[in-house]
Amino acid sequence: MIRISDIKLGLDDTESDLRKKVLKHLGVKNVKSFEISKKSIDARRKPDIYYVYSVDVEVENEKQLVKKFKNAQLVEKKPYVFPKGKSTEKPIIIVGTGPAGLMCGLTLSQNGYKVIMLERGKRVEERKQDVEEFWETGVLNTSSNVQFGEGGAGTFSDGKLTTGIKDFRIQKVLEEFHAHGAPKEILYYSKPHVGTDNLYKMVASIREEIIHLGGEVRFSNQLIGIKRSCGRVCAAIVMDENGEYEIETDNIVLAIGHSARDTFEMLKNSDVSMEQKSFSVGARIEHSQEMINKSQYGKNNKRLPAADYKMAVHLDSGRGVYTFCMCPGGTVVASASEEGGVVTNGMSYFARDGKNANSALLVNVTPEDFETDDPLAGMYFQREIEKRAFEAGGKNYHAPCQSVGEFLGTGNHENNVEPSYRPGVTWTSLDRVFPKYITDSMREAIVKMDNKLHGFADNGAVITAPETRSSSPVRILRDKKTLQSNIKGLYPCGEGAGYAGGIMSAAVDGIKVAEAIATNNI
Repeated sequence: MIRISDIKLGLDDTESDLRKKVLKHLGVKNVKSFEISKKSIDARRKPDIYYVYSVDVEVENEKQLVKKFKNAQLVEKKPYVFPKGKSTEKPIIIVGTGPAGLMCGLTLSQNGYKVIMLERGKRVEERKQDVEEFWETGVLNTSSNVQFGEGGAGTFSDGKLTTGIKDFRIQKVLEEFHAHGAPKEILYYSKPHVGTDNLYKMVASIREEIIHLGGEVRFSNQLIGIKRSCGRVCAAIVMDENGEYEIETDNIVLAIGHSARDTFEMLKNSDVSMEQKSFSVGARIEHSQEMINKSQYGKNNKRLPAADYKMAVHLDSGRGVYTFCMCPGGTVVASASEEGGVVTNGMSYFARDGKNANSALLVNVTPEDFETDDPLAGMYFQREIEKRAFEAGGKNYHAPCQSVGEFLGTGNHENNVEPSYRPGVTWTSLDRVFPKYITDSMREAIVKMDNKLHGFADNGAVITAPETRSSSPVRILRDKKTLQSNIKGLYPCGEGAGYAGGIMSAAVDGIKVAEAIATNNI
């Protein structure tokens, strides 16, 4: 195949126009195959904006054509190949059905391994109802919420698939997601996203394939202990509605997510090697999407998708502050999983057609901030902030909220952006929620970021707190080669274990662990 890069099209042009332009460029009348491999927006010279494409075509005399054009290269697409391994006699237990657990379970099932998926929460259809009830009434189900349940925390998000990692497994993840209901554009768009409305269907479809291939998915089943013999896993101890039971196994995958705090404590008490790691805390900052569009595109152009942004600044204090998981046309959602704590996150539907744009504004926190060697110190730090937010919000899961003007001291509490968080907000100072170094860092960063994105420090924007669950505060140590912990047969996996930072990298890590189980059992 030939990949033709840097093909520019106007906003009114269609894929038919793209095909015509490629054929004209190559000087041919037809091609054997034609496929978009990349699509992005170039808004550097706003408001003169256009789309930029790369296209893969199969045509006669490819080597000669490549020599003729500077923006052409030969490409060879190689399918994903799972390593050869020996089937395990006992089922492989996978704890958690987020992107890491699902892709680990799916990959193993596709290659003949028997898996049992354990999910402490409910299947996605029931989980949606519990989450919606919490948003409407403030009644929290601690087993079924934005953090716990089928699909993991990413199910109630923008479904962003961008990642900083470079890994050949990314293509398999994208292809599987598309095969299970994600829009086709995730295969080529430079900033792909699924949207929470598509994520519901996608994770349910993956579950059904695992079951069809002979696997089991057990909901409302929580791992509460690990039995071992001679330094190796021999059984999983599980709690369901009928009480405790055991599953004999030689392999347990810990794809537990970043919020399974009781599981972290169980692992620590079971002498599983763990360590503190850096993470971030902050709040959700919310602007009008129209303002973001104008700032990024030069004008509010309905032919363009809702604009996004990504910014980072380094402060004189040495701390870094950055925006994270920006949700164009989205909402700020209540994401608590423990009683007596408030947590926020961001969510968008695929259309991204809401009035507001929101993003996490996060401040780096390091182990040096905790002044203890307890591996779970960061987790307790998160919990303390969430408890303060619960108190400041009125003890009813309303979130503390403040206008940017009042937060910066440049305006009063009046806002021109309506907070989207449900069940509601309480207008109060965010200094009641965070340590001083967090709020000081956020204030300094907002002003600096306004120099990059005009309007970011607008007095009428709002900040809803806290965002504490952006990543795991702990790393469950594993061998770099075998991916096993200090207990043989125990595989820390994904974001909760400290080896990923988003849907895509977590899904890739799930595949890596599946491969490790196969190769370790040869």
